[in-house]
Amino acid sequence: MTTDVEERTTAEPAPARPRRRWLVPLLAVLLLAQLAVAMVTTAVQQTPTIDEPVYVGTAVTYLEQHSLRYNPEHPPLGKLLMAAGLAFASPELDPAFRGDQTALGRHVLYEAGNDPDELMLLARLPIIVLTLLFGLVVFAFARDLTGAAGGVLALALYAFSPDVITHGSLATLDVPAIGFLLTAVWLTWRARAGKRTALLLALAGAALGAALATRMSVLPAVPVVLLLALLATPAWRRGVATRERLRGLALAAGVGVVAVVIVWLSYLAVDPGLRWTPPPGLPDEGLRGLLTGLLPLPEAYRDGMRVQFAFEDSTFSGFLFGRHYQGSLWYYLPAALLVKTPLGMLALLAAGAVALLAVPRLRSAAPYVLVLPALLLAVAMTGARDFGTRYAIFMPMFLAVAAAAVVALKWRWAAVTAGVLAVLVAVSSLRTFPYYLPYSNEAFGGPERTHLRLHDSNVDWGQDLGRLADRLRERYPGEPVWLVYKGAGVPEAYGISAKNPLKVPPEDVHGLLVVSDSSIAKATGKLATLLRTSGEPIDEVGHSISIFRRP
Repeated sequence: MTTDVEERTTAEPAPARPRRRWLVPLLAVLLLAQLAVAMVTTAVQQTPTIDEPVYVGTAVTYLEQHSLRYNPEHPPLGKLLMAAGLAFASPELDPAFRGDQTALGRHVLYEAGNDPDELMLLARLPIIVLTLLFGLVVFAFARDLTGAAGGVLALALYAFSPDVITHGSLATLDVPAIGFLLTAVWLTWRARAGKRTALLLALAGAALGAALATRMSVLPAVPVVLLLALLATPAWRRGVATRERLRGLALAAGVGVVAVVIVWLSYLAVDPGLRWTPPPGLPDEGLRGLLTGLLPLPEAYRDGMRVQFAFEDSTFSGFLFGRHYQGSLWYYLPAALLVKTPLGMLALLAAGAVALLAVPRLRSAAPYVLVLPALLLAVAMTGARDFGTRYAIFMPMFLAVAAAAVVALKWRWAAVTAGVLAVLVAVSSLRTFPYYLPYSNEAFGGPERTHLRLHDSNVDWGQDLGRLADRLRERYPGEPVWLVYKGAGVPEAYGISAKNPLKVPPEDVHGLLVVSDSSIAKATGKLATLLRTSGEPIDEVGHSISIFRRP
């Protein structure tokens, strides 16, 4: 076995013996098939979450009007991918519609004559396909580092991650943005081998640009990726000729140039004329606004950054371990990840990170696998919105690759222990099927108790309106319903006829009181009074909606 770090970490793993050559591909196919079934089932059964109608409505305007007007706080690429699926339905949009992006989503799904279930599935399918492709990136990255066993282990953690399944099955931007970023990092790692370096770095730039063109939250990663690109060239090594040093610097800079080009192309794909009117009330943002204005990006992108700055300067409310609070808590995301990550995965992710640093031949991979999630988590922890682990979806995606390092430990039972923990992760994930969104691990009581500790996209994001309609029709036909629903769906569109209990005195509310668990978590005033006088729930739907009976 060679001891040369550079050669060992970039060389292709030795081929398996012929009689077992089929085993690794078979395991990879089975894991991806499980992931596909879980995501498609989830996509079919869940009604629109809070963010999805905005993205779907915006995607339809891309198709019908080629307008950048809506949802400027997020770049277009993710919504263009959704539009590729929506194009098969030829969705209707009233050309005379005027309203904000929330009203747009409601109009497209429920008022324009479209089938909301069909539109949601078609918008979600491209994200599902991307999530499966990113699973191949996780497998390939881990295989490059540790061999086939590590690749299978990493893919298993990715495929059974409840957060990946949840957000990979929704028409949202979190998984696509981080998946493109992970792809960019993997390509810079591959470029270290010295073969096709220029091509691989150009592809890394395209992947980085795709991440930037999907979600602005990846912007802090840009300097790191450019540095990793430089490390893939000889430019940083001692004794390198000036010509080679300049070539390396040019290749690394080229990654940034390609990324910027991809961002511009995503806006041009929506509107070749780049017609853009800044939204009213756009804040100047002082120094941040000045620096934003210097970026070589479309005006719409830079104004979208200003919208995001305004969000970060706002005060939101949160809920953590039974406490309803105003503002944000720096430890919210670590605490939420502790609740919503399978116990076996927590152990493997931590052990993998340690192994990357402990195993000499893997230490050169640590900056590629560990630095970005650490940086992005630090940035996210300073954010103003304590809304869910989707803001840290990079943790299971990047650290699944890190976990593969466990199989490289010189400990007799390392591989067996990793396999047992992976099986425990699979069991925990399968037990929550098909309710992946409200998942919490066994130490915190499982998905039925997540609402006692977390809220919003951690447990109740409006996804169970359709399930609620089925439950009311099957178990409570004809009973009066009073509904407090936190979501973007329209109850009447699913056959739910309900009154608002917050518009009448509590003593006038009789029958079924149905309340979203996120509303319960933040209940004040009249709703708090209603809940206090309604006793214990008689039923629950999807671990996200509670049903009470008031005599």
